[in-house]
Amino acid sequence: MKILILNGPNLNLLGKREPEIYGSQTFDEYFELLKIQYSTIHLEYYQSNHEGELLDKLHQVGFEFNGIVLNAGAYSHTSIAIADAIKAIESPVVEVHISDVMKREAFRHYSYLTDVCIANFTGHGMNGYNMGIDKLLGN
Repeated sequence: MKILILNGPNLNLLGKREPEIYGSQTFDEYFELLKIQYSTIHLEYYQSNHEGELLDKLHQVGFEFNGIVLNAGAYSHTSIAIADAIKAIESPVVEVHISDVMKREAFRHYSYLTDVCIANFTGHGMNGYNMGIDKLLGN
């Protein structure tokens, strides 16, 4: 079982960026815990602030990985291209947002990705990634 965690813009700043919303843990620290918790599966992590790189990564793994947990950040609310890429690949994709986007600015209330993903976990903090992995594992 191979699962990719794919993070979009500004998520490289977790642990520094708005800790009152996103917490103080870096994603690299969290990913190390995920690898221990899910030691029986192959987990990979990739982050980019560039939409095209996220598209390229979806295309690269979307026909060979068993699933993708995607936090596209603000691109969730703007990127038809990422939605089209998800529709084009075979790997199931789970959408994750650390914060509860429905309690934030109005422009964050709609995601172009929700309808093309198999599940959406929003507002569960970093645990949303666990929930996404568990969904892909059938748990």
